[in-house]
Amino acid sequence: MDQPTGQPSFDNTGQVIDAEAESSAPKFYEPSENDKELTDFVVGHTDDWRDYRDQNYMKDWERYERVFYGKWEETDKERGSERSRVISPATQQAVETRHAEIMEAIFGQGEFFDIADDLNDQNGPLDVEKLKKQLYEDFRQNKIRKSIDQITLLAEIYGTGIGEIVVESKKKPYPMQLPIDGQQMAYGTGEKEYVCVKLVPVNPKNFLFDPNASSVDECMGVAVERYVSIHKIAEGIAAGKYKNVDTGSFFEDDSLEPTKQAAQYDKDKIKLLTYYGLVPREYLTSGEEVVELGVAEELEDYSDMVEALVVIANGELLLKAEESPYMMKDRPIVTYQADTVPNRLLGRGTCEKADNMQRSIDGSARSHMDALALTVAPMVAIDATRWPRGAKFQVQPGKAVLTNGNPAEIITAFKFGQSDGAAMETSKEFERMLLMATATIDSNGQVSAVARDTNMDMATATLIKKYKRTLVNFQEDFLIPFVNKSAWRYMQFDPERYPSVDMTFVPTGALGVIGREFELKRLTFMMQTLGADSPLMPVLMQMFIRNTGMQDREQVIAQMQQLLQPNPQQQQMQQTVQMLELENKAADTEKKKAEAEKTRVEAQIAPVEARARVISAVSNNLDEDQEGKDFERRMQLAEIMLKEKDIDSNERIAEKQMMANVMSKQQRQQVQ
Repeated sequence: MDQPTGQPSFDNTGQVIDAEAESSAPKFYEPSENDKELTDFVVGHTDDWRDYRDQNYMKDWERYERVFYGKWEETDKERGSERSRVISPATQQAVETRHAEIMEAIFGQGEFFDIADDLNDQNGPLDVEKLKKQLYEDFRQNKIRKSIDQITLLAEIYGTGIGEIVVESKKKPYPMQLPIDGQQMAYGTGEKEYVCVKLVPVNPKNFLFDPNASSVDECMGVAVERYVSIHKIAEGIAAGKYKNVDTGSFFEDDSLEPTKQAAQYDKDKIKLLTYYGLVPREYLTSGEEVVELGVAEELEDYSDMVEALVVIANGELLLKAEESPYMMKDRPIVTYQADTVPNRLLGRGTCEKADNMQRSIDGSARSHMDALALTVAPMVAIDATRWPRGAKFQVQPGKAVLTNGNPAEIITAFKFGQSDGAAMETSKEFERMLLMATATIDSNGQVSAVARDTNMDMATATLIKKYKRTLVNFQEDFLIPFVNKSAWRYMQFDPERYPSVDMTFVPTGALGVIGREFELKRLTFMMQTLGADSPLMPVLMQMFIRNTGMQDREQVIAQMQQLLQPNPQQQQMQQTVQMLELENKAADTEKKKAEAEKTRVEAQIAPVEARARVISAVSNNLDEDQEGKDFERRMQLAEIMLKEKDIDSNERIAEKQMMANVMSKQQRQQVQ
């Protein structure tokens, strides 16, 4: 006989079963054998990678973190008798200086990447400017600059900058209005769904990697583990993103927390491990037959592997397992080294460079502080044999002190000598060496010159070169791969706005504040040397303005270029003036030629005229009786006078030629 619905039913055991409660019990996902093997495979490898990382790096990373945040621990003592807990801010200043300089070099000019237009692209010409502006708009909306700021800071502290590229579908509310009856308007809000590509900073303490490789792509896999709020997992299960597993709040320890705190919040958290890498293909199949290859048993799991995305909660519950969902089959992890360490994935940061000198500075400062405690604080010596038994000595104004005798003989001031300031002077020298090691500026904003630098300009040039090394690592290993991967995500999940084409991205960041100031100084010197009338002055002025931090520098440069372009009317007037000048010069030349010809002819006629005048003078007033002899005598005198004049003229010409030769020799000597 059927029981009515909702009524309790009885079996032979006499146990009461509530049918309604049994039907409403939640049904959780039961993992298959492949799921269990996949979980064991991923967890086993990541546990080994974590052990390797912790044994080699974790202790140093925690010390770097304490130095940067100014937190003291018992293990930071440099001497067993050390009492002072002071921590010098030298490393903190070096980290912040390098971080600010790198950020200025990346974003100081506004744009930090460009798209190279490939005219021979098989897909035809692209609207490069439109795509670039679209990417910049999306990056600005998703706060990519803020994420890069955090990643570069982590890189300076721990040595490696790590970012995880996450794709989400979000809804954005916007105001809207709808017409009603053609006369009235309804105001409200609407929702627009859009694809969001975010860059999530990853602390190296949350990053696991294959130690056998030197880059993310060469690793068998990489993983990010962190604590997330339990409501995020519930949202993912409700949206079908995760499997509906029976999970709850889980907190193991504070090793995955961003910073060390006195009391960590351990409620409503789930430990999430996200694995990107290779897994055996058979673990992702559901009942499909996989062909087994004839390989050794130890290599069996590694013979046929596929790129996959695996998410595990609390170290044992499989939330998600699938082949890589990205069209390029790339891993959404980008890393770079703050300072290059060859053949290693992890780099070397500012804290590691400054570690030895930071310890030396702290040891010197703490020893000085401990010495001050002995010399500055008042102390007294008491004759115990003449002090009242059981009396407690305490100094305070107006207090009566009982003694068994003369107080001046029983109580006396006691001092451990004078404090020596040599420890603080030594710490300054250690600070100078710390600045040398980290290639940063001192507390006065001055560049610290190293031993081989002869002047401050060479010291600045050395510093800029070291910054460029870090900038090149960031651009080639992090920035351009991130922009490429982001563009691929937009092409895959937002094809309406981003066409699937091959684009080449190039970095544009070059110099930070120190580098730009150094370049401005050199440009100023060049402009002073060339002068204001040099044809290179406009070009140098544009370079000068481009290296400044002016917000409107592009408009100023465009205005300068417009002013440099010739005015057609002025150009025509200049051409007319030049033609007139050429005509005047030609007329002057013809006039000078005519005058020269006239002078030549006159010079040729002058001797003839002189001889004619002489002959005429000789022929006048002759003696009638001796006319022939008188004429000959006068002619002889005239010829003698003409020869004397010729000799005088030749002498004057020779003197002028000699003077001209002497002056030319003197001019050549002055030029040499």
